[in-house]
Amino acid sequence: MIEARARMRALHRAPEPEVLAALLPAALLGEEQRHSVVARARPLIAGLKAAASSGWVNRFLQHYQLGSDEGTALLSLAEAFLRVPDPVTADLLIRDKLGQADWKAKLGDSDSLLVNSATWGLVMGKAMLADPQAGVLKRLLSRTGEPFIRQAVAAAMRLMGEVFVMGRTIDEALGFADRQKGFTASFDMLGEAAHTFPDAMGYFDAYLGAIEAIGRKRGGRRGGGGGNDNISGRHSISVKLSALHPRYETAHASAAVPTLTELAMTLAQAAASAGIGLTIDAEESERLDMSLDIIGAVAAHPGLKGWDGLGMAVQAYGKRAPAVIDWAEALGAATGRCIAVRLVKGAYWDSEIKRTQALGLADYPLFTRKPATDVSWLACARAMLDSPHIYPAFATHNALTVATVLEWAGESRDFEFQRLHGMGEGLYEDLVRNQGHHCRIYAPVGGHRDLLAYLVRRLLENGANTSFVHQIADDDMPEEELLADPAARVARSGGLPHPAIPKPSAMYAHEAATGGRPNSPGIDLADAPTLDALAAAAATLVLPAAPAAVDVAAAVARAEAAAPGWAATPVEDRAARVEALGDALEADTPALIGLLVQEARKTLPDAVAEVREAIDFCRYYAAQARHLMQPMPLPGPTGESNCLMLAPRGPFATIAPWNFPLAIFLGQCAAALVTGNPVLAKPAPQTPRIAARAVALAHAAGIPADVLQLIPGGGAEGDALVRDGRVQGVAFTGSTATARAIARALLDDDARPLIPFIAETGGINAMIADSTALPEQVVADVIASAFQSAGQRCSALRLLLVQREVADSVITMLKGAMDALVVGPAGNPMTDVPPVIDAAAAAKLEAYRQSVKARWLHSIAAPEGDYVAPTLIAIDRVGDLKEEWFGPLLHVTTWEAGTLAETVQAVNALGYGLTMGLHSRIAGASDTVQALAQVGNLYVNRSIIGAVVGTQPFGGEARSGTGFKAGGPHYLLRFCTERTVTIDTTSAGGNASLLSLEEDA
Repeated sequence: MIEARARMRALHRAPEPEVLAALLPAALLGEEQRHSVVARARPLIAGLKAAASSGWVNRFLQHYQLGSDEGTALLSLAEAFLRVPDPVTADLLIRDKLGQADWKAKLGDSDSLLVNSATWGLVMGKAMLADPQAGVLKRLLSRTGEPFIRQAVAAAMRLMGEVFVMGRTIDEALGFADRQKGFTASFDMLGEAAHTFPDAMGYFDAYLGAIEAIGRKRGGRRGGGGGNDNISGRHSISVKLSALHPRYETAHASAAVPTLTELAMTLAQAAASAGIGLTIDAEESERLDMSLDIIGAVAAHPGLKGWDGLGMAVQAYGKRAPAVIDWAEALGAATGRCIAVRLVKGAYWDSEIKRTQALGLADYPLFTRKPATDVSWLACARAMLDSPHIYPAFATHNALTVATVLEWAGESRDFEFQRLHGMGEGLYEDLVRNQGHHCRIYAPVGGHRDLLAYLVRRLLENGANTSFVHQIADDDMPEEELLADPAARVARSGGLPHPAIPKPSAMYAHEAATGGRPNSPGIDLADAPTLDALAAAAATLVLPAAPAAVDVAAAVARAEAAAPGWAATPVEDRAARVEALGDALEADTPALIGLLVQEARKTLPDAVAEVREAIDFCRYYAAQARHLMQPMPLPGPTGESNCLMLAPRGPFATIAPWNFPLAIFLGQCAAALVTGNPVLAKPAPQTPRIAARAVALAHAAGIPADVLQLIPGGGAEGDALVRDGRVQGVAFTGSTATARAIARALLDDDARPLIPFIAETGGINAMIADSTALPEQVVADVIASAFQSAGQRCSALRLLLVQREVADSVITMLKGAMDALVVGPAGNPMTDVPPVIDAAAAAKLEAYRQSVKARWLHSIAAPEGDYVAPTLIAIDRVGDLKEEWFGPLLHVTTWEAGTLAETVQAVNALGYGLTMGLHSRIAGASDTVQALAQVGNLYVNRSIIGAVVGTQPFGGEARSGTGFKAGGPHYLLRFCTERTVTIDTTSAGGNASLLSLEEDA
């Protein structure tokens, strides 16, 4: 097992071609085998096609495939409709989704009367709910028709749910499963993940109750199997570990893994007593190591000796899958048991890709092409068939892979196939009922509202254009294409990654605005050894002495003297030095993280993200400057040359905050430097050491000492900088009050030129959630937006507005999620909410918090010291929140259905304009907020923090800033002045260019 775990580590982010080269020999078929496999697959395809065309619901879903506008609209409606409690929002959702597609184009396309009738209903529904400016009769029909349409949609969504969910209760599901003659079931109590400890206990109780119910029935006992048949012939249970603990994360492994091991052990013992199997489902790749620790501990428990019902799922899209198979075989051998392994293609592909890109990790943990996943699945399947301590369970809807397994297995029946309930019907009927093979149906159990996240994930997973289920429904797809050998395709391509999915490091290689730049590298904090090493290094870092004070006037004089030479330095040279600074930051990442943790009280994830942001600023602005600061020829009359140029302004003062003491500090500096301005950089008095380290790295990267000078100190030094008439521009990030004081100071001296003032200030940032939003997603994004970084981000959430009809349930879930937060020291990997920056900030926040204690909705405990307990505070209306409170304090109020526009206007009236969030499944709601919100950054269906350089340029308006946005394509313009040069080229005696023109024939 140790060897297999080492192989997993080596494979995790290994190059895709290298991993596939080792898998291809096991997946490739000889010519004779290939002919046999194809012959086996053809009748299976026929069975699938016959099943797909039977039953009007199947035909309806086939008619409106996911790739079409109509299919997407139906999927979106199914995902949200049943959780909407109020008719106003339900009607808005229906109108929004029905209006997105051309239902008329689908009329008469089906040979099913019921499908065509349903399409007529969609056409009529769209017409009745359409143009609000329509005539009186149509408006009357719309009003009277909406309740009927609403009822019809609800019935249709429940019907769709019944296709994919076996039963609302375990007893109902058992009754259905027992009617599937020859098939067994593995029941999954619906729940994608627990967000609170009460949720986790509820899921645990549901699993335990299901095990007892299955044990009482012992459904589906059948013969014809191997030594594992006493388990394989009965219904079983599937368990998601993420449903049993809200903090199933590497950083919380020391608490979560022992708890989950105990819970899994209890469920396994109950399953063993019931004589049924229990499979631990696969999760995202970052949880694999923890999952294996838990499975290994359960397998080794002496009380479970003699029970061969323990199973695990393995996702073939993961590069580590072959090593996980080897680990399962070694575990079975070491514990004297047979481990049931469910081999699946994988269920989190798109989210894994996005996460890897967002974190800037070295490579993907999975394959980027569908044929590569198929090769991995086949190689793993062959290994499982050859493993004496593995009972194979092959989960697939692909006729070709089924045929391949049958070919390799020969006469053996000591394995089973698995399919999802509601999908793949027709593939296994003949194999089970006439040929004696096993097939288990993965069967979701739960209410229709609970199925929604599961349903969408399954439809997305199986509705992708490359999915066999999708392809087989396409009448234009040639059968030979369905039967194409994935191993041969991979061999021909050399196993190269998908060209449209670049490595994270190359995400911005073709960025149009910059001509390309490398992405900053991240650190994989889901890898326990990496996390532990980083935490240890940060904890042992010894803070250096704070930098000494300087003479501000003398520093300005040096900057003024250096200005001509730096302005004359070619932009390519300046950009190269700023890029070299980015490289130096990358090389110095561990020390910078330690400084951010110790001096700025950053958590480890926040510190990693900040170093990456500083690197991105350097590289982005360098690339931008090369493009922007080239002379731009302009059109004009013949005989005249016109050119527009950007030129530096002169010494710039940059004043940075303590909440982003590296990223914002260096972002301001890099922008001014690369455009040719000397910089007098003043850090916040709380974080001078981080700034000193950054300036030292800049000097080592080739930026002259007089061109970039550190100005430590407090308000007095800042005031001296701002009031010095030789300073030609100021860039500031901080409070609105300080920004106003700087603006006044810049205008006090009548003899001083008018100079640019670039300010990014605070905001009363709001998030609006309507009743179509997924509560789990809302809560996760609220927790991150309000409490990450102890709420000390300019963009942090200050005001949550929840639609009244769902407010109680959302707030209840939010309270539970808060209870799962850890408030503690910044360097502790488990910490979610660190102390605030200093004692003064803590005292100010705590005084306000205590003053509104009567309005607390919820608060959690915090240690002694500079900690502020995360707290929910009720307010009656938006206007009651008069100022920004820069800490983990979240104000909450409600809004009425149908008043979205008025709610946005109320937030606008607060006078700030930094960030706003919206959670809604109604596209029209997003349009409304986009049209009305007076904010610099609007985020829809995600958190409102974490802007990325070049991707989400950041900055506010009104009382929240002056623009342009940091990390955006226009920011450098504020550090420059524009100059136009016009030359009359005929002044020396004629227009030679005209004389040289040839006469037009």
